[in-house]
Amino acid sequence: MHVMAYGPAEFVEQEIPSADAIGPFLGQWPVIWVNVDGLGDADAVRKIGEIFGLHPLALEDVINVHQRPKVEPYEKYFFIVMQMLLTGEVLDTEQLSLFLGANFVITFQERPGGDCFALVRERIRKNHGRIRAAGPDYLAYSLLDAVVDNYFPVLERYGERLETVEQEVVTQPRSETLARIHDIKRDLLLLRRAVWPMREALNSLLRDDTPFIVRETRTYLRDCYDHSVRIIDILETDRETSFGLLETYLSSVSNRMNEVIKVLTIITTIFMPLTFIAGIYGMNFAHMPELNWPWGYPLVMGLMAVIAAGMLLYFRRKRWLG
Repeated sequence: MHVMAYGPAEFVEQEIPSADAIGPFLGQWPVIWVNVDGLGDADAVRKIGEIFGLHPLALEDVINVHQRPKVEPYEKYFFIVMQMLLTGEVLDTEQLSLFLGANFVITFQERPGGDCFALVRERIRKNHGRIRAAGPDYLAYSLLDAVVDNYFPVLERYGERLETVEQEVVTQPRSETLARIHDIKRDLLLLRRAVWPMREALNSLLRDDTPFIVRETRTYLRDCYDHSVRIIDILETDRETSFGLLETYLSSVSNRMNEVIKVLTIITTIFMPLTFIAGIYGMNFAHMPELNWPWGYPLVMGLMAVIAAGMLLYFRRKRWLG
């Protein structure tokens, strides 16, 4: 558990061992931000709920993760759920539960081990911008904006991966290419499930009239909402590209197979008359005039060569070769 309490002139930052240590901060600072990394201690979550008067149903949604992004208004606070990206070797999301009250912001992160709030903490420490002069609603906006903006570099990387796969699909499609396309499609579907309800949640913050968000902060939230719309546009474009790559891959593989079959068919067609001639001279007839003729063998071989060359020339003029 980590606490940052601040006002326009000063701030304090402290790691606290238990929820009981939150008490001295209450009523002493204009804004208190309590961040909890990990949900392994249900008693600590329940104790924080008792200190700030959080509803048991909201705390139940905090502990039971994989909630859909949403905004739930309560009498003394807002409860906001978002999906925060984890950008490790495997793309994944974790639930961020945020409570916005009159003078506090509480964030519960599903797992310990890092988040996307480093810039927000630095702005509070160094008093950059208007964050220290504003209320908890601006802090909540800053945290939500960090969550939303964290999607952009991830989508940029997937755009680069799609360009690489596109070149491979056109030049040399392989079974590994198909596997990469399916991996990208799966990750983009995961992002889509997180982003679409997130946009609706941000829209409800703008639409609903609440005393916890002042008019000036709504302007910033509108920009955050616009970012979510841009993310959806990029995401849908990438998903359409991935579907197109799958169709291109299947077409490319089919064309390569057709080319192979065409070559094999041409080879078979060339050898059909040669096999016919060889079959005639392979029959055991006693009276065949060419059998005792000294030039019979060269003549037959020459005839076969002329037939094969003539058929190759005919296929090339028909543009069936090359």
